[in-house]
Amino acid sequence: MIAEFPRTMVGGISVPRLIIGSNWFLGYSHTSAAQDRFIKSYQTRKSIADILTVFFEHGIDAVMSSPSPLLHEAVQEAQERTGRKAIVIHTPHFRLLPNGTQAPEPEEAFDTCVKLGATFCMPHQCVTDALVDRMYHVIRDLGKYTRMIRERGMIPGLSTHMPETVVLADKMGADVETYIQIYNAAGFLMQVEADWVMRIIRNAKKPVMTIKPLAAGRLLPVVGLAFVWSTIRDQDMVTIGTTTPDEAREVIEISLDLLNRRIPDNELQRTRSKSALEQA
Repeated sequence: MIAEFPRTMVGGISVPRLIIGSNWFLGYSHTSAAQDRFIKSYQTRKSIADILTVFFEHGIDAVMSSPSPLLHEAVQEAQERTGRKAIVIHTPHFRLLPNGTQAPEPEEAFDTCVKLGATFCMPHQCVTDALVDRMYHVIRDLGKYTRMIRERGMIPGLSTHMPETVVLADKMGADVETYIQIYNAAGFLMQVEADWVMRIIRNAKKPVMTIKPLAAGRLLPVVGLAFVWSTIRDQDMVTIGTTTPDEAREVIEISLDLLNRRIPDNELQRTRSKSALEQA
């Protein structure tokens, strides 16, 4: 029997402590344009559903993504295969100024999230961090957007790359139930040192969904996951993207070992240069 992955509570919803990321589904490699194109050419509805199925079978039923029809279809397929309903965490972006970018209006963005089955709606970093006012220590217009999210029956949160966001939202008593925060041992895309972010997560008033634990492939799974799992609280979560079902199984097994304070016994890479290291 497959063991269920540990869970936590976020905004009254039971959420697995490991969350399925989507960059390796949708083509955001943080490596190169060529790598992005490879991901988009490789991933289909079926291939994504195959990966989701592995996660769902282990009780890991939360998926974080920008609103995506392709991923929505793959989630539906995985739900049909496993009989498990997904918890969808959407990170939409939207227009902040009347003459701003070609992004959708907030109402349209939130309506799309509802249509695609979102339980949590957490404005993307490009929106959230644009609203952070470091001079006056506030997040501008936040209440307007969280109210619109609540009115549509979704649970609001914030996605950010700025460590100030968590501190200011807590100080303001913002109507959010969770935060998305970059956190990895390499400091990749982090604006301050890892020990500062570690302290911010520890002191956050709401559960934190950490992202990029492997620094977009720059860290080995066992290295990146060991750091994050050992330095977050029991109510916090780790979000990780995978490209294949085997990668999904690997990160689940490594994570379970680390959470149970076992040295991971995952299969090692075999190369000719390591032949003398093989145990008899």
